[in-house]
This record gives sequence, C-alpha cells and structure tokens, in this order.
Amino acid sequence: MKRSLLILSSIAAVLTVSGCKREHRVFDPGATGAQVANGVQLTDVHVGQVAHPPSAYSQYSDSAYAVGEGKRLYSAYNCVGCHANGGGGIGPPLMDAVWIYGSKPEQIFSTIVQGRPNGMPSFAGKIPDYQVWELVAYVRSMSGQLPSDIAPSRSDTMATKKAEQATKKEHPSDEYQQPVQQEKIR
Repeated sequence: MKRSLLILSSIAAVLTVSGCKREHRVFDPGATGAQVANGVQLTDVHVGQVAHPPSAYSQYSDSAYAVGEGKRLYSAYNCVGCHANGGGGIGPPLMDAVWIYGSKPEQIFSTIVQGRPNGMPSFAGKIPDYQVWELVAYVRSMSGQLPSDIAPSRSDTMATKKAEQATKKEHPSDEYQQPVQQEKIR
C-alpha cells in the first residue's frame, strides 16, 4: 500500500510539473510588422542598387476604413503639430497644389519614411509599412486626390475645415520641387 501510494504521488508530481507550461511573454517586441522601408529615387544620382517600396497603395486608397485609420494616425503621430489640419504651420500645407517633394503615393511614402531636410523627421523603423500607406491615403484625401466615396469618417470634434470628401480636387504638379541649395565656399 505504501509503495502504491509512493508511485501514485510520483506520477501526480510528474503530471503536475509537465502540465504547467508558462506562457511566453514578450516584453520588447521591437518593430514587429515593420520592414526596412526604402524610398523612391528622387534624382538620377544614387549609390548602389535602387530600391523601390512595394506599392501596396491601391489596397489602402480604395478603402474608406484605411483612409479613416490614416486620419486617426495623422493625429496620433502628431502630424497635426507641424502640418495643422492640412493647412500648414511649421510644415508645408497638404491641401493645396504645391507639393515640394511630389504628390505621387510613392513620393509621399518616401517623405514619411526617409524624412526631408529642414524639419520632416524620418519615421523609418518606427511605423509599420501598412500604417505609412494609410497615412499616404489620408494625406492624398486632404487635397481631394481620392474619389469622394472614399473618405475618412467625420471628426468628432468641432468642424474647423471642410470634410475631405467635400474638398475641391487639387492638381499637384511635380514642377514645384524645392530647388537644391548650393553652399557658398568662402
């Protein structure tokens, strides 16, 4: 009897220890879902192989939900701090026809990911690609570049500007690129 009790308690102990698997906890997931983002070639001068971002833009520009998420992210990542609600402030306006670094989706993607001189920070490795594309879709909606049926949801705050779907369509031209500044040699 003593021996069967010892065997039974040994089996119970083994089952208890083997049955208690600890959950796997990730305390620092890093940039999960974010890939190394590459930009669009802005000039003919380049070093090494030219890499282009995967153009996943169409799946985000055709979705009102994605544009609405871009609107939420625009506020969450404090784009409002520099660009206001698209009318400009410290940063250039996003609602007119003058686009310094280009109005194509890939160019806007590169601007967000790589940053630009004179103030635009680089968000490379900080924002997942899909969120960058949602931001691109929303930024394009601010100047009326998306169809009117693809528009972000209304803001819950007091209206300070026209809704994106009511905005007159602008026709950005890539002719208005910022001139390259030459340093003077003394």
